[in-house]
Amino acid sequence: MFHVITALIALYVIWRFVWQLKWPASSRVLLSILVVLAAEHHLITRNFFGTMASPEVPAAVLMTLGWAFGALILLASFLFITDVAGIIVSLFSRGRGRALLGCTRLRAGSAVAALALSAVGVWQAVRVPEVKTIEVALPNLPQAYDGFRIVHLTDLHASRLLQGDWMQAVVARTNALKPDLTLITGDLVDGTPAARAADVQPLADLRAQYGVVAIPGNHEYYAEYLGWIEAFRKLGLRMLLNEHMTIERDGQPLVLAGITDSVAARVNQPLPDIDAAMKGVPPSSAVILLSHRPVGAERHAQAGAGLQLSGHTHGGQILGPHFITQLANEGYVSGMYQVGNMQLYVSNGAGLWPGFPIRLGRPSEITQIVLRAAPPA
Repeated sequence: MFHVITALIALYVIWRFVWQLKWPASSRVLLSILVVLAAEHHLITRNFFGTMASPEVPAAVLMTLGWAFGALILLASFLFITDVAGIIVSLFSRGRGRALLGCTRLRAGSAVAALALSAVGVWQAVRVPEVKTIEVALPNLPQAYDGFRIVHLTDLHASRLLQGDWMQAVVARTNALKPDLTLITGDLVDGTPAARAADVQPLADLRAQYGVVAIPGNHEYYAEYLGWIEAFRKLGLRMLLNEHMTIERDGQPLVLAGITDSVAARVNQPLPDIDAAMKGVPPSSAVILLSHRPVGAERHAQAGAGLQLSGHTHGGQILGPHFITQLANEGYVSGMYQVGNMQLYVSNGAGLWPGFPIRLGRPSEITQIVLRAAPPA
């Protein structure tokens, strides 16, 4: 379905932009072919250079393909907005509407803007994320944890695009915050354990007084899931798979719970089970839940979680179209939400899938969370 949609986008751009150019037919045909190749490059890399989730081509090639694909998506969006505006204007003034629909300068300007914005978007996508600091008043949190500092990482997506040196920079920036606890909410990798061994090795250098705790995301299931779980454990990550653990500070408990991802069904692995993860947790406990996807937050709040940390959405990646991602994730896309008695924080993520390396207005982040003991109700 993905490839059908991208093909339709390519055909729309060819119809509304390429074929309107005052160029020789041969030049328009050549540009049309390039547009189709940009739209369908995922199909090519999937069949000849790795997989859909993990194209195994050099980073420079991935950035170039991402720039071309991003420009295509942006240009299609600009053309669509112009066409809709032209149709609406035509209802009141046919002449002005036709002028808007056929404006050569507007189409050319849209193409230039799309190419420039896509280049900026690729740069924003591959840079080392900045630190974002928030404070969270967690219900039932013992006073001993007031000021407790957590670093939340998600969607690292180690790949041929975001390689070991990038990962090492993220780890260094995380450790520089001297967190009490580091939590990772999935999508650490794209590719097999053998292909990504060097790229994930820096995760072994993560340091936090109370450890590094993680859960899988959907991308872990796309290539040798069980191999990845074992590899993460060898790197020193404590994996929570539909279970919980308790840490203690000054004799006071804080519960960390984690669930798996719904993609697990594809490889006959356990589906997310909030009841199993919360089994045996006292009702009065302060609970932080790790869930890769923000969906299901209402159920998680009812189960007793006080704070849910999630990723998956990448913040929508592009401001404006991010509303599509929001609709696909029960209204959650970026930032803090109040869900019943639970707070949900959805991080924009540190990295992203190499098949669409674009960020515009939705910057990547390393999230530092400072816990505060909530005042009595």
